[in-house]
Amino acid sequence: MAVFFMLFSCTIDKTDFEAEMRREIPQSIEFKETISFKKDEYQISISSLNGVFYKGYNEIRLKILNTKTNQPVQDSEVTFLPIFIDDNAEKSTCPHQYQLTYEPDNQHYKGYSVFNKINESNNWNLYISFTDGNQKYTVNQNFKVAEQENKNLNMTEFVGNDGKKYCIALIAPLSPKVAENELIAGVYQYDEPAQSAGEYPDAFQFSYSKAEGYTLLLDPRMPEPSMGNHSSPNNVDLTQKEDGNYHGVVNYTMTGNWTLNFILLNKAKEIIKGTEVSKKFTPGIEGEKGELHIDILF
Repeated sequence: MAVFFMLFSCTIDKTDFEAEMRREIPQSIEFKETISFKKDEYQISISSLNGVFYKGYNEIRLKILNTKTNQPVQDSEVTFLPIFIDDNAEKSTCPHQYQLTYEPDNQHYKGYSVFNKINESNNWNLYISFTDGNQKYTVNQNFKVAEQENKNLNMTEFVGNDGKKYCIALIAPLSPKVAENELIAGVYQYDEPAQSAGEYPDAFQFSYSKAEGYTLLLDPRMPEPSMGNHSSPNNVDLTQKEDGNYHGVVNYTMTGNWTLNFILLNKAKEIIKGTEVSKKFTPGIEGEKGELHIDILF
């Protein structure tokens, strides 16, 4: 009877690991044009990985061309503000780099956006401003966000024990190896508006910032029943580096389904979110997942 209940409990609301293993993992790292639109004589084009905006972390590359002179707009002040409008007309944003960085060698503006919702209709709106010849231009454009095809770039959102809204998004590796991999993640917190709203869209009402000085404790495990909840040696917790992102090491000892269990600590080493998971070997039973985790697959 005990064996029956153990087997029965393993079949209810469990991950379909076989279906996950059949998923094709995109390997392309090519940047392609995602959207293009005009403002007066200016052509604005944005490129991203595979020419798609995905749910999760997206590197953004933006170019502005003056179609009258056929010259790129260089070293301008370019702002980038994505806003999502739901069915109740409520507006929200996602982690993003508001002021883009100009890269003269590539003649484009670089930033990022961590889109947190997918959409079939055009309820994502992008507001861009730039200057040229001492004149400021503003433009907005609808766009779509697709489901993330590569689970190695998954993300999670949550409210911490301090009552603040957080987002963790995986940035790298895009294509892990059976080895020790540098693990890079962005940790962001929502900035509650400190002033009343100005003219829409007021960037101060739609702001995230990179969480400063936190630590992400890491415990990677293979939760699949046949893997017995095993982990791996030589993993390194994630700490913030000069780029503002969080860097550590995850050691994948084989391909398959892995769960990255995290515990997020603030500067005072207080737990913001996350719980420890059992380190016991549990063959035939799906492994426990922590309160704060991200599933990946390679």
